[in-house]
Amino acid sequence: MPDHTVHAYDDELTDLARKIAEMGGLAEEQIAAAVAALAANDVALAQEVIEKDQRIDRLQREVEDGAILMIARRQPMALDLRDIVGAMHIARDLERVGDHAKNTAKRVFAVEGSFAIPRLVVGVEHIAELSLGALKAVLDAYAARDAAAARNVWERDDEIDAVHTSLFRELLTYMMEDPRSITFCTHLLFCAKNLERIGDHATNIAETVLYLISGSRLSEERPKKDASPMTSVAYKAAGLQ
Repeated sequence: MPDHTVHAYDDELTDLARKIAEMGGLAEEQIAAAVAALAANDVALAQEVIEKDQRIDRLQREVEDGAILMIARRQPMALDLRDIVGAMHIARDLERVGDHAKNTAKRVFAVEGSFAIPRLVVGVEHIAELSLGALKAVLDAYAARDAAAARNVWERDDEIDAVHTSLFRELLTYMMEDPRSITFCTHLLFCAKNLERIGDHATNIAETVLYLISGSRLSEERPKKDASPMTSVAYKAAGLQ
């Protein structure tokens, strides 16, 4: 390739990575803000989270459009092609992370005025902390092309699943003991599921990073410890699938 073409190509790859980093930063902010809004019953903050989701959606479209143009123009091979395709996959996962944060924020409006047990939100905050930690770690692994760090995120997904299952059982117990808590606890269950799914998307990104680096897919089965009997029908009704 002529020298100026190589530089233009490098600039395009750098721009893709920059947009992924921007999406990741926004997604992290959205998760933290959604959970803070839930804990404080802050509808104004929840509304901000809902409105800002459009920024993540826009960046995801820009990444996808840019990646498709690069493939068409440059016809990349091997690692370059994996870089471009990987960016598309990661952007898609981050867009879904933003959606889960937005769905969590929407629950703030739903629980407003209902009988609440504030201490139960601590369990949701714990899942958020684990999922947010996984997301931050895997985005760092992507930026550094660190296979060991990505692998570590992938292997720890079962920790988030186990906490989600434990919280599910705790909330069900409260619902059976005090019917007044049913509405509040049900909304917390769906918030917890949104946050558990963010952990799954972090694991998806870890798999993409490992493929990007090695060129091969993981042959092992993903570790899962989520035994909560939430049905797919309930997920769909809540907008989780």
